[in-house]
Amino acid sequence: MICQECKERPASLHFTKVVNGEKTVIQLCERCAQEKGEMFLLEGGAGFSINDLLAGLLNPSSFQNASPHTALGSQIVQCDVCGMTYQQFANIGRFGCANCYNAFRKELIPILKKLHSGNIAHGGKVPARMGGSLHLKKKIQECKSELAALIEQEEFEKAAEVRDQIRSLEKKLAEGEEKME
Repeated sequence: MICQECKERPASLHFTKVVNGEKTVIQLCERCAQEKGEMFLLEGGAGFSINDLLAGLLNPSSFQNASPHTALGSQIVQCDVCGMTYQQFANIGRFGCANCYNAFRKELIPILKKLHSGNIAHGGKVPARMGGSLHLKKKIQECKSELAALIEQEEFEKAAEVRDQIRSLEKKLAEGEEKME
């Protein structure tokens, strides 16, 4: 992709801006981004982009001469598949492979909680025509989590109601699967 501003150099920064509900995508090279104020210079002339800012959210100490070790002591957290370390991920802001999600799970959970108001599970959307059994399965999982919490809090009467609700949902799910066969 070529820079939209100078039309000479390859675009290395891609911005999506939404102003008054209107979305525009801008593709710039580093030089044009600096000139337009989309990239900032730090002491020593090093560039600082929005991507660097996002990487800083992942590891605030990455800009302060961070060691390659995590808060777990001297153990380096590393992906078994691609070999990427958490420090490399924090600096780049991108995973090396799909397995990195599992490899860095412990480090990602607090970050996701901060970014998503305490939520760490993706709710997602399901198409209406395919959602019947998926919605039921999701509701059953929610009820089972609620049931476990109620049992832990020793609220057995409410837990019995939730248990009955789970049984009813599981019965609906089984009936729906029988119809499909």
